[in-house]
Amino acid sequence: MSILIFLQVILIFIVVIGALNQRFFHMQSDIALILFSTVISLILLVISECLDLKQMTALVNGLGGFGFEEYLMDGALCFMLFAGASKVNIRKFRENMRAISLLAFLSTMLSSAFYGVLFFGVSYVFGLNMDILTCILLGCVVSPTDPIAATGILSKIGLSKNVCSVIENESLFNDGTGVTLFLFVKSLVIQSGQSNFAVLIIKEIAGAVGVALIVSFVMFGMMKHTREPIMYILISLLDVSLVYNICELFGFSGVIASVVCGMYFSWAYSGMERRIRVIDPRDLYRDFWDIAENLLNAVLFVMIGILVMGMDVSRYILILIPAAVIINLIARSFGVTVSSFLTGSRHIPGNYSISEYVTLMTWSALKGGLSLALAFGTKEFLPGEIHIVFLNVTYVTIFFTVLVQGLSVKKVYLALEEHRSARMAGMRQAARENSSEGNSSL
Repeated sequence: MSILIFLQVILIFIVVIGALNQRFFHMQSDIALILFSTVISLILLVISECLDLKQMTALVNGLGGFGFEEYLMDGALCFMLFAGASKVNIRKFRENMRAISLLAFLSTMLSSAFYGVLFFGVSYVFGLNMDILTCILLGCVVSPTDPIAATGILSKIGLSKNVCSVIENESLFNDGTGVTLFLFVKSLVIQSGQSNFAVLIIKEIAGAVGVALIVSFVMFGMMKHTREPIMYILISLLDVSLVYNICELFGFSGVIASVVCGMYFSWAYSGMERRIRVIDPRDLYRDFWDIAENLLNAVLFVMIGILVMGMDVSRYILILIPAAVIINLIARSFGVTVSSFLTGSRHIPGNYSISEYVTLMTWSALKGGLSLALAFGTKEFLPGEIHIVFLNVTYVTIFFTVLVQGLSVKKVYLALEEHRSARMAGMRQAARENSSEGNSSL
C-alpha cells in the first residue's frame, strides 16, 4: 500500500469519526478516535473474512501491515515529544521536580520489575512458558505511561494545572527510563552481555541531555538572528530531528533528548516575548506546534485502532485480558506507593494524602503508542507465540487505560478532590477544637 493511500484512509477515519463524535457521542476526541477506529477496523476485518473480497482483503492486509514501529520510532515520535514538552510549565516543573523524578525513574523501574514477577506467576500457573526475564521485559513494555496519551487526553478534561504538570512531566520523562530498561533486559534475554543498568541509564540520560542542550543552544542562537517566523518553525524542526538522530546514532535516549529540546525552546522562546510580538504578532510558531501535536496525536490513535486488522490472537487470550488489566494496576500502584513514601507527604502535589495520590497517579497512568512500538520490536528475538502474547497484552493494556481509565479519570479526580476537601476540613475542625480546649484549660 502506498503512503498516499494510507494517509488518505487515516484522514477519512479522522474526519468521519470526528464529525460523528461531535454530532452524536460528545466523547473526548482522542478517545473517540481510538475507540471507533478499532470498531471500524474490526467490521472491515469481519467483512473481508466473510465475503472473501480480494480488494477488501488487500486493503485490510495493507492497513494492518503498515510499519507502525518505523513510523513512530523513526519518524513522528520526536516531533510529538517536542510539541508536548514545549507546553511544560517550567515553574510547576521545578515545584514538583522531586515527585516527577521519583515517578519517572524509580516508579517505572519498580513497576516493570513487579509486573514481571506477577506475570511470571500467571505464566507458571497457566503454562505460558515464559521465563522471569521475558516477563520483566513485558513489564518494561507496558509500564511506562505514554506522553502522547497524557498530553492529548488528560490535559483536556479539566484536571488542575498542578496535577496535569506532574502527570504530563512524568509521562514525558519515564519513557526514556522504560526504553533504557527495555534495552537492558532485552540484552539479558538474548544474552548479548550489555553493561549494567546503572551505567546504561546514566549514559543514555547524560548523553541525551548533553546533546540536546548543545544542539538546541546553537540552533536557538540561529533563531535569534532571523526575523522570519517560518524560519523559527524550520529551525525547531531541524533541532529536534537532528538531536534525535544523533542520540540514536551514539546510543543515547532520543526520547529524553526530544523532551529536553522542547523544554529548552519553550524556556528560551518565552524570553523573546517582546521581539516575537513585533516579528510574529500572529504567533505562527506556537500555532504550528499546536496544530502539529493535534494532527500527529490523531494519526497515532487512529493507527493504533487500525493495527488490530493485522493482529494475531494468542490461544491464551481469555487469560491475558484479565491478567493484563489487573497486573498493570497492581504494579503501577506498587511503584507509585514506594515513590510517594520517598517523596514525603509534605512534597506530594496538591496536598493529597498518600492514598489519594497513589489512587490518582495509578488511574491516570495511560499507555499508548510507545508501548506498542516496543512490543512490535520484540518480533526479531522472541518466539512467535511469545511475541503474540506481548502484542495482545500491550493492546489490552492500551485499550483499558485509554478507554476505561481515560473516560473515568475525571470522575476519579473529582471524587478525590471532594475527599481531600472533606479531610482537610476535618483537620481544620480538629485543630480549632484542640485550640479551644487549650484556651479553656488556661
